[in-house]
Amino acid sequence: MGPVGKPYEKDERRGRFGAEARADRPDLALLCLLIGAEADPAMGEAQVDAAQAELDRLAGLLPFGPRDAVDWARAVGDLLGARCGFHGVAADYGRLESSLLPEVLRRGRGLPILLSVVWTEVARRAGAPVYGVALPGHFVVGFGAPEQQVLADPFAGGALLSRADAGALVAGTAGEPLRPEMLRPADPLDVVARVLGNIRAWAAGRPERGDVALWALELSMLLPARPARLRYEHGRLLVERGDFLRGAAELEEYADVVAVVEPATARAIRHRARAARAMLN
Repeated sequence: MGPVGKPYEKDERRGRFGAEARADRPDLALLCLLIGAEADPAMGEAQVDAAQAELDRLAGLLPFGPRDAVDWARAVGDLLGARCGFHGVAADYGRLESSLLPEVLRRGRGLPILLSVVWTEVARRAGAPVYGVALPGHFVVGFGAPEQQVLADPFAGGALLSRADAGALVAGTAGEPLRPEMLRPADPLDVVARVLGNIRAWAAGRPERGDVALWALELSMLLPARPARLRYEHGRLLVERGDFLRGAAELEEYADVVAVVEPATARAIRHRARAARAMLN
């Protein structure tokens, strides 16, 4: 049985997520765990602390001592992939749990980006020079400085990737050649935005899970430098879920934002907002 504690209240959970997203050095693991708490309202501080402790425990299992990038990549892959069984399969793309860090830690399975979060957070705690690499369509992990970068694929259990392997991966998922900028370290907030985008995409194909689409969108709106169009998506989703008053207000605010550069679009959105308000009559 896991730790039992007081669940987060919604405002507390959202407040903590927003504050961490605005921190000078956002805690990627914490942000992903708070996403998990949105999916499971029974989660609270005790469960979040237990998940962080599990990442600490895994880091403590790595061999002690300095090593080069190849050694780090192999050591982390041996631990997480071979010994602990963390990996992914095609069926994981159809499961919401595959995008939730608490569930990925419990199951040992997940999407490439969540498995990469596990890899980077465990290796970082052990002192490795590690970072996520947001290849188009498939997230991987990098070790070492750019000129000596070693890539590993957590979805494949930590298999090492040559540049040719990475090129083939990008060609297969995105249909384009590998470019040097694709190998840059991913910013933690970009990782979080991509995780939330995956959840929203999962919910978009399941109209009955509008609740998931809503909380994922509302967390996305708490991230700094969020796209303005999220406000439009939020308003549209609220209207679809019958919250006509709040939805109309969101649509009108977005119309005000785009009116200067896209007046026709703004007029169409205001018309949609008026139609939503009319549903209240």
